[in-house]
Amino acid sequence: MKTRTTVLYDVPGPRARRRNLIYTAVFLLALAAVVWWVVQSLADKDQLAWEKWAPFFTDSRVWTTYVLPALQNTVIAAALAMVIALPLGALFGIARLSDHAWVRAAAGTVVEFFRAIPVLILMLFANAAYAEFTDVSPENRPLYAVVTGLVLYNSSVLAEVVRAGILALPAGQTDAAKAIGMRKGQTMAHVLLPQSVTAMLPALVSQLVVIVKDTALGGAMLGFSELLASVRPMSANYGANTIASFTVVAVVFVILNFLLTTFASWLEARLRRGKKTTGAVVGADTVEELAVPGEHPPGGDTERT
Repeated sequence: MKTRTTVLYDVPGPRARRRNLIYTAVFLLALAAVVWWVVQSLADKDQLAWEKWAPFFTDSRVWTTYVLPALQNTVIAAALAMVIALPLGALFGIARLSDHAWVRAAAGTVVEFFRAIPVLILMLFANAAYAEFTDVSPENRPLYAVVTGLVLYNSSVLAEVVRAGILALPAGQTDAAKAIGMRKGQTMAHVLLPQSVTAMLPALVSQLVVIVKDTALGGAMLGFSELLASVRPMSANYGANTIASFTVVAVVFVILNFLLTTFASWLEARLRRGKKTTGAVVGADTVEELAVPGEHPPGGDTERT
């Protein structure tokens, strides 16, 4: 009998396979018992009755009055936070790698400060600040506060993602850029950032998903009309169908985040296919264009023939 071998783990023997089958069966039985208990509890509370779920299938006003407007507000708040937090996070992440100590210290202080404060507290502070020091109307104030809190917290987290992604690159990339006469800013823009984006993308997408979900905090505490906040009026106007409303909102959140992660996976695959090598390839014309004025690349002629 041929023995299977692997360098990753020992192939389980007959006793181990039987034990794994027993564990699997026990887990499936426990899971089925939990599911049965949940379904039975909901049925006993009359939460599975068709009349509580019917409005989402038969009454379009549920969607046009509550779900879709709330989804629009969620998307607007999340999109604004993403558009502002991404470049701001990249800026602070690069600043933390500066050669100047005062730049590193200032960027590090800002990042560590806002990263240490819960995003909900940032939203509450922002809401109070807009009410006290600005002329923002009470109708728009929750949106401003939610976006501000999301930007302050998530840009700090994204700054660490950017910094870690750049530091993960081999030191030879920077040395090669210096060898052909690139300045530090050119090295960062043309060599390090393009290569680190692919490595950073999974972490970036995870944080963008967090942004979408954290918009619900504004609905819970600030009266922002987002998806989670739509549950209360739906439940009040359609027969106390709280479980059904929460379920529908949860499914909408899942679909929204699934679309975001699917797009990110497609983008990551395309970026990986577009890279022929693991390093940056710079042509002669690009070298001369990026070289410091008055200097010539090492090994190059002073004049082109």
